[in-house]
Amino acid sequence: MLVVIAKLMVKPEKKAELFSLAQPLIAATRAEQGCISYTLLDDRNDPNACFFLEEWIDKAALEQHLNTAHICEWHKKSADLLAGKMDLKLFQAEAVKL
Repeated sequence: MLVVIAKLMVKPEKKAELFSLAQPLIAATRAEQGCISYTLLDDRNDPNACFFLEEWIDKAALEQHLNTAHICEWHKKSADLLAGKMDLKLFQAEAVKL
């Protein structure tokens, strides 16, 4: 399993607009084959930050996602709401029962 944490810095007063804009992206992404989970989270420590937390079955599924029309559209529409580049971290993980 591949875990992605993508930190976004949002322009002041634009976070609500960003969350609204993200709803169609989230719905479309969750329907993709290979997507385990896809969530946009608010950073309660920084009013201008939020995170996408994503789980994919493998790197190929993530790469396919990055080439979808809905992610390309998201990048175009969200560009004016963001303050800087996304900080992207990828982790290889496996589920463990404790």
